[in-house]
Amino acid sequence: MSKIADAPLPVASQTEIEHVALDEDYVLTASFVEKVVDASDSGDGLKLRSLLEDLHPADVADLMGFLTAEHRAVVVLWMPPDLLAETLPELDENIREEVLERVPHLTLAEALQELDSDDAALVVEDLEDDQREKVLAAMPEIERAAIENSLRYEEDSAGRLMQREVMAAPSFWNVGDTIDHIRKQGEDLPELFFDIYIVDPLNKPVGGLPVSGLLRAARTIALVDIMEPINAIAVDQDQEEVAYIFEKYHLISAPVVDAAGRLVGQITVDDIVNIIQEENREDILRLAGVSDEDRGSSVSEIVRGRVPWLAINLGTAVLGSIVISWFEVTIAQIVALVILLPIVSAIGGNAGTQALTVTVRALATRELNSSNAARTFRRELAVGLANGLVLAPLIGCAAGLWFRDWRIGAVIGMAMVLNLLVAATVGVLTPLTLSRLKFDPAVSSAVFVTATTDFFGFLIFLGLATLVLL
Repeated sequence: MSKIADAPLPVASQTEIEHVALDEDYVLTASFVEKVVDASDSGDGLKLRSLLEDLHPADVADLMGFLTAEHRAVVVLWMPPDLLAETLPELDENIREEVLERVPHLTLAEALQELDSDDAALVVEDLEDDQREKVLAAMPEIERAAIENSLRYEEDSAGRLMQREVMAAPSFWNVGDTIDHIRKQGEDLPELFFDIYIVDPLNKPVGGLPVSGLLRAARTIALVDIMEPINAIAVDQDQEEVAYIFEKYHLISAPVVDAAGRLVGQITVDDIVNIIQEENREDILRLAGVSDEDRGSSVSEIVRGRVPWLAINLGTAVLGSIVISWFEVTIAQIVALVILLPIVSAIGGNAGTQALTVTVRALATRELNSSNAARTFRRELAVGLANGLVLAPLIGCAAGLWFRDWRIGAVIGMAMVLNLLVAATVGVLTPLTLSRLKFDPAVSSAVFVTATTDFFGFLIFLGLATLVLL
């Protein structure tokens, strides 16, 4: 395996690959994917390596998502260890687990040594227990200890997210001392760092200094004279909270401290971008009642994730049917009402979803809290009323002309206004209430909003019809 991976690459066609692999939108071209598939089918390992050589690891990860499991197995076999290492953290979780099953533990141990501790821990946590033991046993003691320490923290915590490689300088150093130290460290430096953290004798960070600030300063200036305040992250802090701090204070990196306040690592902005994308993706999927699926998910996994929510929706839909059954006599006498019921349901549901989406987003971004909840609620009520007053005359006139009965038009118009007020109410109050009760509003709100708007929408419309038309 290692001999294959270390084989020399053919020089030809590398410039060609660079031009044809990606289109103008940085998406892999169909022709390039086809070349990879053909090379996999023919077992042409050298061709595969030449195709992969100029690709960024993120593009290789995208490529793996376009391939079948059989083709991925061949590609992994011929992938150089350094490229394999950088690609693994970029893969969709299900695809990464599949790939890891096909990589020998010695090859994987070698590849993980090329990664920062946070990325290495991300890969190792997806291994089966027996494979994990073999891989860690084959790694040098220092790298193994760093990964094991990362895995001790909760999955969504800052401790799991951080990299242990960090650039720190004692508070009594000056600029010249720091620059000389950095130059002496060479390969032992973190692969990527933006700030130097100034620590006291107890290894507690007292400030930070951007690399750009270090390079601008004279050698004789003390670090404590030019250091800047820092936003230290607690090691057990939730990753969503960390992302919020980075976004709010426009951070590039931040130190991570343990319970005693000692510096134990750092989090960089590239990790936070992934977290923000992951959290947004999860919220969008949850609003639709869909689990966290990716390109590697099987049919059975997708079905198991979707069926429970569809079953819940099925149950809530029965509530709307029950309301309709209460007005059998009214509907039997005025069949036109059946034609108008889908309009009531659709408008109420869509309006409720609009208010719900805005509220859930505001909660996630901390733009909505107890201080402005009442104001936000009143605003959405005003919006619902305004929407109702705009739409009611339109649907009222249309229904009146259609059925040649102005009373039907008046009923649907009044029902529209009241239903939009209900939609605005439940669209705001439902996620606020769930958030107050410590439930994730993105997961549960949609079911309650849909059920409530249908229930009250049918009740209002058919109730008004019974009072006015009979």
